Amino acid sequence: MKHIPVLLNESIEALKIKENGIYVDCTLGGGGHSEAIVSRLTTGHLYAFDQDDFAIEKASERLSKYKGKFTIIRDNFVQLKARLSELNVTKVDGILFDLGVSSFHFDDPSRGFSYNHDADLDMRMDHTNPLTAKVIVNTYDEKDLKMILYRYAEESMAPRIAKEIVKRRTEKPIETTFELVDVIKQALPQKILNKKGHPAKKTFQALRIAVNDELRVFETALKDALELLNPDGRIAVISFHSLEDRIAKLTFKDATTIFHPKEIVTMPTETPDFELVHRGVITASEAEQAENNRAHSAKLRAVKKL
Repeated sequence: MKHIPVLLNESIEALKIKENGIYVDCTLGGGGHSEAIVSRLTTGHLYAFDQDDFAIEKASERLSKYKGKFTIIRDNFVQLKARLSELNVTKVDGILFDLGVSSFHFDDPSRGFSYNHDADLDMRMDHTNPLTAKVIVNTYDEKDLKMILYRYAEESMAPRIAKEIVKRRTEKPIETTFELVDVIKQALPQKILNKKGHPAKKTFQALRIAVNDELRVFETALKDALELLNPDGRIAVISFHSLEDRIAKLTFKDATTIFHPKEIVTMPTETPDFELVHRGVITASEAEQAENNRAHSAKLRAVKKL
């Protein structure tokens, strides 16, 4: 499958690229957004993060004609400040987060991200991570499994699914994606199974987020990103589910609002350090949604430093 970057024009417009600016793509993936940024630079530089060796290899090929204008950092973007500091980069002009799972992860059945392919229950974005979906499914207690399904996927059937997982693994370990799909289907009532959409979608999402600690990592990195911005610097966030979008929305709200006790009169000169680039969220056009199925759930939020 060809890698098609989501909300490409909208996110680049939100970043307002300066040709001599310093930019960070926290989610290199297939390199679509990175290429759009680096192609607009003359004396500027792009730093791109990814923890997946295959993605880095493919993106490096894509960006090869811009040699000298970009640096790829093999790490989780939670290390944003630390890794940039090692390169003597303390301030930047723009940062992009594209939080969708790379199409490479789903296109390679062996990675265990997809409920449509039978594979080992893995779901790690970083192969050096010792925690896999198989470990969670076979060792976490019922209460923790239920919490993961509720918290990371808002799965209303979490109690039934968690109970069935614990029951089934006493017979034999649950080792593959199809084995887990079978357990989930067994746990759900027929009226749920008859609904549109795959019954395992939310469970797989929740396990992927838990394995990769995605929400904590994003919240930490987003707060660090705000501190890294130069004046007029911008952050653009593309999210694909409500939990990520909520973190972006609340973090940006905190950054663009002056909070003070009601009994204390605010000085008229007091203003927030940041402002929203646009109110609310930007979503993909009908044309983009027709071309790229992943664009249906994408939401873009952006903020700039004053």
